[in-house]
Amino acid sequence: MTLDAVLDVIAAVCLIAGALLCVAAGAALVRFPDLLARMHAAAKPQVLGLLLVMLGCALRLRTGVDITTLVLVGAFQLATAPVAAHMVGRAGYPHDEIRRDLLITDELAPHLDRISSGRS
Repeated sequence: MTLDAVLDVIAAVCLIAGALLCVAAGAALVRFPDLLARMHAAAKPQVLGLLLVMLGCALRLRTGVDITTLVLVGAFQLATAPVAAHMVGRAGYPHDEIRRDLLITDELAPHLDRISSGRS
């Protein structure tokens, strides 16, 4: 077996695993009951699935320009996904989109009046 064949097999495994993680994240967005669970499903497996797909593409394409572009896309995804998930959670908190009975620690409860009135 040549090196190209081995890299193609590894790329195929990464592509399939990444696609399965993305499908699982999409199904979780539909099935999970509250905002925090959906936010977790959107952020964690979706980012890992995207990174696996991009790794598979990089292993398959093997050119400098393509790999550089994929690394930049992955870096921006890693930088923006946690921030977006945090902002969605903060925006949904005062609107009863969160099941507070499932929270172990609710650090925003003392600040709920300030959050709901629009002051920071």
